[in-house]
Amino acid sequence: MIVMWICQRALRRAAVVLALLLVAGCGANGADAGSDTGGEGAGGPLTVAAFYPLAFVAQRVGAGQVEVGQLTSPGVEPHDLEPSPRQVVAVSEADVLLVQSGFQPAVDDVVAQGAQGSVIDVATVVDLAPAANGEGIDPHFWLDPLRMATLSGAVAEAYAGTDPKNAAKYRSAAAELTGQLERLDRQFSAGLADCQTRTVVTSHDAFGYLADRYDLELLPIAGIDPSNEPSPQRLAELADLVDAEDVTTVFTETLVSPAVAETLAAETGLQVATLDPIEGLSDETSDEDYLTLMQDNLKALIEANRC
Repeated sequence: MIVMWICQRALRRAAVVLALLLVAGCGANGADAGSDTGGEGAGGPLTVAAFYPLAFVAQRVGAGQVEVGQLTSPGVEPHDLEPSPRQVVAVSEADVLLVQSGFQPAVDDVVAQGAQGSVIDVATVVDLAPAANGEGIDPHFWLDPLRMATLSGAVAEAYAGTDPKNAAKYRSAAAELTGQLERLDRQFSAGLADCQTRTVVTSHDAFGYLADRYDLELLPIAGIDPSNEPSPQRLAELADLVDAEDVTTVFTETLVSPAVAETLAAETGLQVATLDPIEGLSDETSDEDYLTLMQDNLKALIEANRC
C-alpha cells in the first residue's frame, strides 16, 4: 500500500508539473516558470501560485523542498489570465495554492470549484488598502516590502502544516527572506527621504502601497486596470499638475503599452522611464527577480525625483 501511494503521488506531481510546463513556459529564477522543481523538490508541498510575486515568495520560502508552478505565464498581464483546462487540473491537484482573491476573478472561480489543497489567500493574510480612485481594493500589495514579509511568514506556516518534517527549513527560509525585505524597506526609506519633488506620475494606479509607505504623491494616468484608457480631461488635468509639481518624468511599465504615457510626455516635455509594478516578468526582465526589480525601481525614483 505504501509503495502504491508513493507511485500515485509521484504520478500526480508529474502531471501537475507537466500541465504548468505546457501553459507557463520557461523563465529565469524558477518561481515564474511554472515548471520549476524548487531545487531538489524533495517531496515537499506541490505549490501553484497565481502570479509572479506570489510565486517568488513560494519559491524562496520553499527552501528547495517544494515544486512551484505559476498560472500566469511570463509576459502576460495577470489581470488578463484565463486558466486553461490543464491549469484547472493543476489547481485541483496542488498541495498548496497561493492566490489573491479579487485580483484574478477567473482564478477565484477555478479555486472555488476544484481546489483540494491548502489555499493561502493573500486577501486574508495581508492588510490590503482601498484604491486611491475608489475602484475597490488595490491589489498591488507586493510593492510594499513589509507586506511581502508578512506573506512570507504565512507561506512558511502553510508549508510547515503540510510538511511538518521540514517545518524548520521553511521557517528559516522565511526569516531570511523577511530580513532581505526589511533591508529593502530601509533602503527605500533612506533613498527617498530627501527628494526635490515627491510626486510620481505612472501609467496606471499600481503604486499606491509604495507611495503610502515612502510618503510619495502618486498621479496615475489610468486606474487599477491598465487597459482602461484615460479621458482627454484626465490627460489635461495631469498636464497642469506635473507642471505645478515640477515633475520631470512619466513612468511607463513592462507589460502594458507605453502609448498613453508617451502621449502625456510628448504634451508636457517630460522624460519617459520605466517603473516596474512587478506583476510578472518579461523577456527583458527574465534574468531579474522581485528584489532586483525593486532595486531598479528605487534607482529610477531617485533619479526622477532628484533625491
